[in-house]
Amino acid sequence: MNVQPYLCFDGRCEEALDFYRRALGAEVTMLMRFKESPDKEACPGGPADGEKIMHAAFRIGGSTIMASDGRNEGKTRFEGFSLSLDAKNEAEAKRLFDALADGGQVQMPLAKTFFSPCFGMVADRFGVSWMIVVLPPDAARGG
Repeated sequence: MNVQPYLCFDGRCEEALDFYRRALGAEVTMLMRFKESPDKEACPGGPADGEKIMHAAFRIGGSTIMASDGRNEGKTRFEGFSLSLDAKNEAEAKRLFDALADGGQVQMPLAKTFFSPCFGMVADRFGVSWMIVVLPPDAARGG
């Protein structure tokens, strides 16, 4: 069984996908706009703009994240969770952190911690919270 995050960008999904492509090297593996839905009745509250994204999937490394414009009401709030990125080394951590911080808000600057040689937290320009961590050589990520 897999658990995959599903992010609703409430009208900014395409912008977010472009940002994650540039910032993280994300690869969009699936994209369907509302106007392309084979069942128009399935989305009665969908946005009037058929160009908005009904469903997308993108990969960052070995992980898949799903996304949508949702109802396109401009009420995006990402609260109570963070997405965690494992960086190979401190240079990669800094590159990822800086890319996500562009237009976002640093929550905890990159620094050495008791559990990592380099760890930081940032909310990107969409409000998605990210943790960037370099795992020590002897640490194993659960999963």
